[in-house]
Amino acid sequence: MKVLIVLTSHDQLGNTGKKTGFWLEEFAAPYYVLKDAGVAVTLASPKGGQPPLDPKSDLPENQTLLTQRFRTDTAAQAELASTKKLVDVSADDFDGVFYPGGHGPMWDMAENATSIALIEAFVKAGKPVAAVCHAPVALVNVRGKDGEYLVKGKRVTGFTNEEEEVVNLTTVVPFLLEDRLKERGGIYSKTANWVPYVQVDGKLVTGQNPASSGPGAEELLKLLRST
Repeated sequence: MKVLIVLTSHDQLGNTGKKTGFWLEEFAAPYYVLKDAGVAVTLASPKGGQPPLDPKSDLPENQTLLTQRFRTDTAAQAELASTKKLVDVSADDFDGVFYPGGHGPMWDMAENATSIALIEAFVKAGKPVAAVCHAPVALVNVRGKDGEYLVKGKRVTGFTNEEEEVVNLTTVVPFLLEDRLKERGGIYSKTANWVPYVQVDGKLVTGQNPASSGPGAEELLKLLRST
């Protein structure tokens, strides 16, 4: 089994002058869930090369066993430093795709034509698509086989308005993910802040927050094994 993990290339947190990027746990957890299950993982990002890490995700209070494992895994670090360019990957070569979050995707995934076309190719081929935390933003302009928005009428979740408020970024992000998923017709649901929560609807997997990234990858794995 082969899975593509697509990371953000965006490192500016709006106009705050602060850095953002992908959230470490949201990469490390799915990476190891998939790797430990024998899945061949390929990493990609819009610009290729080393994707930007959200510095906050590397703080001691945000470490998990899997982020610590990554920090001692030189092979994984080398893979991350040399992600493929998104334009150079094809859905034909993979059985599924996983998008980790962090705030970065809010700026470089929603309108990314290459990413949209890639996800639409996975959907058309009946292959599973997973995205967690802020990464479901990559789905908001994707169309399904019927030409409607992919999330329309589907059970989805993603980083909540309340969680965005807690981290004081409600007015910094281009829009609120929860609101946009609802606007696109998604049947949005959530649980308490920071608690793992995953929705699976057909071949679409979405997770609410960083803690949902491992469970989201487990659900992707189930879909991969059932095909």
